[in-house]
Amino acid sequence: MPSKLLTDYPWTTGPVIINAPMAGFAGSALAMAVTQAGGIGTIGTADNITALGTDLQAVADFYSSSPSLSPSAFYQNTGLLPIGIGLLLFLTSLDAVLPVLQSHPPAFLWLFAAPTLSDYAPWTTALRTALPQTRIWIQVGSASAAAEVARTAAPDVLVIQGSDAGGHGFARGASVVSLLPETAVRLAANLSVGKTDITLIAAGGIVEGRGAAAAFALGAAGVVMGTRFLAANETVVHPAYRAAMLATSDGALGTARAPIFDELKGPTIWPPLYDGRAIASLSYLDWTQGVDIEVIRQRYAEAAIREDMGFSDRAPVWAGAGVALVNEVQPAGDIVRSVREGTKKALREALEAV
Repeated sequence: MPSKLLTDYPWTTGPVIINAPMAGFAGSALAMAVTQAGGIGTIGTADNITALGTDLQAVADFYSSSPSLSPSAFYQNTGLLPIGIGLLLFLTSLDAVLPVLQSHPPAFLWLFAAPTLSDYAPWTTALRTALPQTRIWIQVGSASAAAEVARTAAPDVLVIQGSDAGGHGFARGASVVSLLPETAVRLAANLSVGKTDITLIAAGGIVEGRGAAAAFALGAAGVVMGTRFLAANETVVHPAYRAAMLATSDGALGTARAPIFDELKGPTIWPPLYDGRAIASLSYLDWTQGVDIEVIRQRYAEAAIREDMGFSDRAPVWAGAGVALVNEVQPAGDIVRSVREGTKKALREALEAV
């Protein structure tokens, strides 16, 4: 059966590839490039509502002036921008962001990092009232969280993020290899879930066609990539950040999940449920060796004022466990197409092998 994503977002081509809404990295240029290639583009935002408004206006202007493009037809027919917006709920004011979203409603809103799981329901209720056509995606990192969010917030999509993911996710989690099927079984068996037609999308450690093929074989309707799109021309990335990422040759040893990455400027602002995976920097090595946190912070502060902003050795370079498979910078559209074709090839080869 074709993925429900293909009907909900009719400009897409399967297998569906989605860029992660990496706040500060994924702007309108990346989102539009991914959407134009038949994927699903997203824009990430933290607390800069002005920048979000600028990005939304850029997308609206582009599709208003390009009526021949397939995503433009979706925009003209629905009034929805053919992209999604990622919101970090612990940083975002609903009252502040709603007017901006209502001025240019996106196809979907991707909610993540609520202080508690119970916070998703009021957000979802308010967003559906204000933006009735916009679909709701919610990102989780455990099967129990998926079941609770399904029951209380009834999202259209659950993004199931495995612990291999770069950037932020659940501090306690599992690889998407076990997490996705466990979640599917949990939702199917839980008669109190309520909404039963929730689409599941896989995220975490996927950077090329073979990983994507594995996710689709596990039952995903689409796959999310963040680290791979950090090597896209359209992503906003400091050169030293990108260089550090491309130089990492072992995802298992070269990256780590740890709270220290959020403690370098001071006490973390992230809720306790979350931590992040980044390249195993000198800051991380100091932390593992018991160096005092104030010393680590001072060393980071000294590195951060350099031209490279400390990305070569001490600042967080968020990257997933698949980073060693990312070795060149490409246009985002080429990434979408190559991963899509690589997925098909890997699935064909897997069938031939059995």
